[in-house]
Amino acid sequence: MRETVLSTPRFTIEKRVFAYGDGEPITQYTVVHPGAVVILPLIDTDSVVMIRQWRQAAQEELWELPAGTLEPGEKPIHAARRELEEETGHCARDITPLGRFFTSPGICTEVMHAFVAEGLVETCQNLDRGEVIQPEVLSWERLKKMIIGGDIRDGKTLAVLGQYYLLSRQHT
Repeated sequence: MRETVLSTPRFTIEKRVFAYGDGEPITQYTVVHPGAVVILPLIDTDSVVMIRQWRQAAQEELWELPAGTLEPGEKPIHAARRELEEETGHCARDITPLGRFFTSPGICTEVMHAFVAEGLVETCQNLDRGEVIQPEVLSWERLKKMIIGGDIRDGKTLAVLGQYYLLSRQHT
């Protein structure tokens, strides 16, 4: 059984009743999310465009990779192009899928689609209402120091930087 208990413009919360192996009913509340994208924008082999963004839920400004929620019917690659320009003020010649992952599978259906953006051309930001985002180009060396120092705490950003780093080392 599924029952919507809250509906917002970006997600819903469902009360789900189901049974595991013993047959006893279990109630779980699940955030039903349309999915999202996260983009790793490479300026060149030595630098990445990151953003600093105030996050109300965390009550602090976080270092992140650009990302955003899929619009209804939108393909992830189109969302990646849209979010990259909106948040960083860059368009990409090439956007390549990197992978996909669940952001919080214990409570949420959100699947995050990761992309690598290359051949960047500077345009201008087109932020959504209420967004305060400052893009900044960082070297890989500085990113490593920020991760080790605990300055980057956003899960999707850590996941994508780690995945890209591990995949790129397979070819060296």
